Amino acid sequence: MLKEFKEFAMRGSVVDLAVGVIIGAAFGKIVSSLVEDVIMPPIGRLLGHVDFSGLFINLGDKSYETLSAAKAAGAPTLNYGLFLNTVINFLIIAFAVFLVVQQVNRWTRKPAAAAAPTTRDCPQCAMPIPIVAKRCGHCTTQLA
Repeated sequence: MLKEFKEFAMRGSVVDLAVGVIIGAAFGKIVSSLVEDVIMPPIGRLLGHVDFSGLFINLGDKSYETLSAAKAAGAPTLNYGLFLNTVINFLIIAFAVFLVVQQVNRWTRKPAAAAAPTTRDCPQCAMPIPIVAKRCGHCTTQLA
């Protein structure tokens, strides 16, 4: 069983998948930082100095100035600002993955198109005959 697991783990596709997951996790952190630290601050400034990560709806009875104060008090909140950041994160990651896949597809060779068949089977004797044949060369059946 250990030998089978080793063979499975050392297969190229499993190793490629592991490398992809590790790189994807690191890439996700980079994109998160890009969204939170580079993209969202200018958008927030354009919209009147709004910090999207601090936008929330308080579901409790008391009023709180900030999301961190509400969380510290254990108040139930609907954190739609964090959700907006996550959606933008996802869109950027999805677009980047699309671009990478598009480039990889461009680099890989496309399989050669299958050649058109040059023979067909005789309906009487089932032997291969040329497509343009009018009579079977094996059983002499007249072909349509």
